[in-house]
Amino acid sequence: MICSLVLLTTIVLLSVPAAVVYIPWAVITGNATPLYNVAQAIIRTSFRVARIRVEVEGREHVPARTACIFMANHVSNLDPPVLLPHIPGRTAVFLKRSLMKIPVLGYGFKLGEFVPVDRDGRVESAQESIAAARRVLGKGLHMTTFVEGTRSPDGRLLPFKKGPFYLAMQSGAPCIPVSIYGTETMMAKGSLRIRRGTAHVVFHSPVYPGDYAAREELLRAVRAAIASGLPEWMQR
Repeated sequence: MICSLVLLTTIVLLSVPAAVVYIPWAVITGNATPLYNVAQAIIRTSFRVARIRVEVEGREHVPARTACIFMANHVSNLDPPVLLPHIPGRTAVFLKRSLMKIPVLGYGFKLGEFVPVDRDGRVESAQESIAAARRVLGKGLHMTTFVEGTRSPDGRLLPFKKGPFYLAMQSGAPCIPVSIYGTETMMAKGSLRIRRGTAHVVFHSPVYPGDYAAREELLRAVRAAIASGLPEWMQR
């Protein structure tokens, strides 16, 4: 529990003064980039203080000055703070709508143009989320999604949700497959305990939607890329 306490305490101590300064700045100026940048700096600092290592490979594959869709597997609640600080540039994220209701943090998500997703199964809800994500990409920001839609209970890849691939086919934005592993032992699903360890993030070469005739073909290509960067036991 010591690692959990150190990590959370550091985040809280750094976040309070940052929120006081940068949230009003974002509201007044309409520019949330400084807020986003300081949030990622706080995460990186907190991980170092808690002695959680993150090893990153393949960032050179990410196209410069191009809005991309980052598609990652999901094995732990640590995945977002592990991944986001290492994405070049600013990204918005697909996330559960309930997270937008968290005091202060939810407002920060809104300022950062994060895209809420409803899990009601309605086509209209999915279309609204995709339309919002297209607007984000149109502003030159990245979108990030954990394509399984939920955390894997045992680390193995789950079936992928179709929504991100509708977005990719409609927008034409390059898809960047991302493999994450190591976090499944540091913070297991259903547990609040965080253990020290090394998280691994692998960025793969872009997958371009225009190279595929159908959404299902694009999905299979992204899945194969993500699986290729995972330990063998996680691949299926």
